[in-house]
Amino acid sequence: TGRLAMRASPDYAAISEDYAKREAERAKQYFNAAEQGDAIALSNIMRIYYENDSSRDYRRPAEAEAVAVKWCRRAAEQGDAIAQSHLGLMYENGRGGVAEDDVEAVRWYRKAAEQGNGRAQFNLGLMYFSGEGVLMDDVAAYMWWNLAAAQGIRFAEINKGIVSKSMTKEQIAEAQKLSREWLA
Repeated sequence: TGRLAMRASPDYAAISEDYAKREAERAKQYFNAAEQGDAIALSNIMRIYYENDSSRDYRRPAEAEAVAVKWCRRAAEQGDAIAQSHLGLMYENGRGGVAEDDVEAVRWYRKAAEQGNGRAQFNLGLMYFSGEGVLMDDVAAYMWWNLAAAQGIRFAEINKGIVSKSMTKEQIAEAQKLSREWLA
């Protein structure tokens, strides 16, 4: 007596093995659908490669990033806004074997932003604010951040406040007007 009973711990190895099997089967289904040109499957494969464990390790092998770019590009070319936004990020940062190219980044961000992707709208605002890949334009930056903020991108609201300090009232009114027109 005097000893506490220990709780039975789960079999983490068996849980991990089962999870890995389910993920492998899911990936196989995505690959089969992607080979047939299914845009959703293409986007899902891109996420598997590009986002897998990205919250814990940003040092993924170059080969995995190159595969992610391949699938990402296929999904982006079929109009997937999330893939377009990711491809813009890859070009902006020169990741996945693509050369850093701000003009190309803006092109993909714009495609996604025009479909209402809030992250792409935010990133496009950054490009206009800094003049990377486009001419510096505070009105355009404010407009894109206004649209992103309307979708709950918190930092877009913060950035609007920062850029507005260097804008005239007329410029702010113009940016707000452009935002309304874009939404119409």
